[in-house]
Amino acid sequence: MKGWWGRILRVDLSRKKYWVQELNGEIYKKYIGGRGLAVKILWDELPPGIDPFSPHNLLVIASGPLSGLPLPSSGKLVVASKSPLTLGYGDGNIGTMASVHLKKAGYDAIVIRGASRKPIYLYIEDDRVEFRDAEDLWGRDTFETEDKLVKEHGRNIGTLLIGPAGESLVRYATIISMKGRSGGRPGIGAVMGSKKLKAIVIRGTKNPELADEAELRRLSEASYKEILSKENYDFWIRQGTMATIVWGQENSVLPTMNYREAVWDHYEEISGDLMEKLKVERRGCPYCNMQCGNVILDDRGEKSELDYENVAMFGSNILLNDLRKVATLNKLADKLGLDTISMGNSLGFIMEASEKNLIDERIEWGDYKAAQRLLIDTAYRRGLGSFLAEGVMRMSRWLRNGAEEFAMHVKGLEISAYDCHAAPGMALAFATSPIGAHHKDAWLIGLEVKMDRFAYNEEKVDKLIFLQRIRGGMFESLTTCRLPWVELGLNLDYYPKMLTAATGVTYTINDIYEVADRIYALIRAFWIREHDGWNRYMDYPPMRWFKEPLSRGPYTGAKLDLEKYGKMLNLYYDKRGWDHRGVPRRSTLVKLGLQETIPVLEKIVGLED
Repeated sequence: MKGWWGRILRVDLSRKKYWVQELNGEIYKKYIGGRGLAVKILWDELPPGIDPFSPHNLLVIASGPLSGLPLPSSGKLVVASKSPLTLGYGDGNIGTMASVHLKKAGYDAIVIRGASRKPIYLYIEDDRVEFRDAEDLWGRDTFETEDKLVKEHGRNIGTLLIGPAGESLVRYATIISMKGRSGGRPGIGAVMGSKKLKAIVIRGTKNPELADEAELRRLSEASYKEILSKENYDFWIRQGTMATIVWGQENSVLPTMNYREAVWDHYEEISGDLMEKLKVERRGCPYCNMQCGNVILDDRGEKSELDYENVAMFGSNILLNDLRKVATLNKLADKLGLDTISMGNSLGFIMEASEKNLIDERIEWGDYKAAQRLLIDTAYRRGLGSFLAEGVMRMSRWLRNGAEEFAMHVKGLEISAYDCHAAPGMALAFATSPIGAHHKDAWLIGLEVKMDRFAYNEEKVDKLIFLQRIRGGMFESLTTCRLPWVELGLNLDYYPKMLTAATGVTYTINDIYEVADRIYALIRAFWIREHDGWNRYMDYPPMRWFKEPLSRGPYTGAKLDLEKYGKMLNLYYDKRGWDHRGVPRRSTLVKLGLQETIPVLEKIVGLED
């Protein structure tokens, strides 16, 4: 086997045992790696209906055949588990040196089960695995923890670790690496915390055998060179994703006041233009020549790495119009191990709940001190912070009195930073994302603003499925960053060629589409298995976008149409080979080679042909 190691490291924290599992090549051909390998493992091995905080839940850390190789933006890993936030399939990708070292250590994935009685961390060096005491690390933030681990093991390591939020089982705690890289929005850090696993340290010294190393080197050099030649490269290096603040304002999609509005008078005070003037440093993931991490000094004088999502969610979404203060909230979230999108969403929700007198506490829009206090209290589950730690879906169900209509989530995962009052295609993208409302699988809004904004048509559905196949299927299984293609237009043809050169298995783009469709169908099967009473309304965006029109900006009066959305969702299902409930048809499962799911789904919901 080439490109893949064909080896998975299995770890049982309860018994302090580990072993290596050899996999045959067929599973790799069908799922490639990363997300595909992760969901296959979770489907096959998790007992249905398991509590995500049970020792029997699995934590999967999976790379792809291109992960960690000297290729554009390849320093990525997928972290996956059953989500404590959504109770469905949860994953995230993270840019980290752990990707490079996992590849060099000789594993395609690490699968962790069980739970330690006391805090520990794993030290993995090639074929050696050690269970090390982490009592001294437990309770420390992610930056302190990384410093301690580097002092102990040297700089030539990869780390994956959690902060106090993961230890406290905050349902949207993430895994952190390299002091600011974050992954696993649906609470994968909390799963790690439930296992008393503070960190994973990886050092590898081996190189995988590649099918055509010379061709892969040629493709690498050509693609790196093409990235540098792109017209938008210089502007990207200056602003990265932060340019989206101005773009979001101009296109009326900037989340404002918990997605009540889509424009904000003070957008310039948190914009990429201002960030450029304040920038002191730029950071990136391994093997990236288009680094997107823009660093400014926050209002305490500490370095904080910004991108669009965290600035919008801690800025316009809660009406905080000071970029340095936004940067402080972002830095705190990274140090504590909190997802910035869900945290910003939860702050917006609780501010609106206070405005509507649904809670006793008075928390005003834009109250920086209150936001800072609540963020810290959330990480430690103190006072009202313990309520926020549950996420907006659970908070709204407990508050009732109409709170569910302004709880901005899909399937329990808080929506990332794009308002969709005037973007039905992006609303569908959020609603059908395989992990809950997230933009990474299909940033359709970038295309939608150039189309008929209010159309509910076949063209948008086709583009959505294409983006899901590429962004959520190909990039998440290879596993590499999507931004060279998304932001700079790197030729998509490079990727199947790189995959073929690495593995010796010939892949066309159509082959990758089929793998992507298989991954999406299996993730959907997982959701149906884990959620008693699955129904199509789990694929609907929040009711706010249907019931409360925008009152400001160029699309004043805009809101989504419930009937038209339902018809567009039906079209999406039909093109995916799923029935009107969003359940894959029996014929689709057979076509995709997912026969093992048929008896399970037949018993739960019944299957249509």
